[in-house]
Amino acid sequence: MSEARSTQTRSPRAETDDAATADRAATADRAETADRTETADRAAATDADETAAVDETAARETCPECGGRTRADSAERVCTDCGLVVEADRIDHGPEWRSFADDDTNPKRTGAPLTRSRHDRGLSTEIGRSTKVKGRKRRRLARMRTQHNRAQISTKRDRNKVYAYTEIRRLTGALGLPDSVRDTACTLFDSAQEESLLRGRSLEGFAAACLYVACRTADVARTVGEICAEAKATEDEHQAAFDAMNRELGLPIAPTGPAEYLPRFASDLDCGADVERRAGELAERAVEEGIANGRNPVGVAAACLYTAARELGAECTQQEAADAADVTPVTVRRTYVDLTDE
Repeated sequence: MSEARSTQTRSPRAETDDAATADRAATADRAETADRTETADRAAATDADETAAVDETAARETCPECGGRTRADSAERVCTDCGLVVEADRIDHGPEWRSFADDDTNPKRTGAPLTRSRHDRGLSTEIGRSTKVKGRKRRRLARMRTQHNRAQISTKRDRNKVYAYTEIRRLTGALGLPDSVRDTACTLFDSAQEESLLRGRSLEGFAAACLYVACRTADVARTVGEICAEAKATEDEHQAAFDAMNRELGLPIAPTGPAEYLPRFASDLDCGADVERRAGELAERAVEEGIANGRNPVGVAAACLYTAARELGAECTQQEAADAADVTPVTVRRTYVDLTDE
């Protein structure tokens, strides 16, 4: 009995499937090898960064002068051995958003600081504008912006405050005054509004008067004429507002002396330090001897500068001194004669 041998013939489709399976296996092996290589490279880079960070921290904590250790104190890093200030005014790399979870231990800041020069102290928000918004959505945002602006100023009291604050900010910029004077003037306007002093008087006059009083309290030399020249109010409106505040609020200001105007006038006349120093001595003498009584302190300051320039041989004429103080040469001449009269 002959053995029957069974022969199996593989079809072309089966051979194709085997080749595809082998290719997939090879691809998987290559991908796994690439992942292991990338992971190793990433780990090496991380180790290098950590090593560099540790070296940088060690170098920063070491004093470059004596090699001692440093200690971070508020905004400075100081060496504990020699006292050298290694780093000052460090940059705060903390987040800019606000977290209410731990306000006591980690108060994070956000937005602009509060200011007294805004009727809402700068806490209000605004609906911005964008060129990417088109069509119906853009018109809807415009209507929302209009309603939002109307809701911010809901009463006449707020409207008056916004107008006066805007005028105070404009005058502060035109006269080159610091922000502290601006904030003091806005606070003073709030006090005048709470005492109902605005009825029947000019808002522009109150804005100019508040700024003038703020300059007086901060020892910033500005005359009524200089402020009214930039303000929208007249000197009569300024005087009415100033008298009302001085009478009802009891302003803590004293009469100005000629010495307050000397630095600015000396700078305008390009006088030296010796001339300014001598002019200060003459101004004190004019106050002590009563020469400045009943006279414009601006004119007395100009006369003191002119007298000091004449004594020290500096170039300064009566007309130049009068122009710097915005007075007439006769005013300067009369005070000069009293100062030089033995």
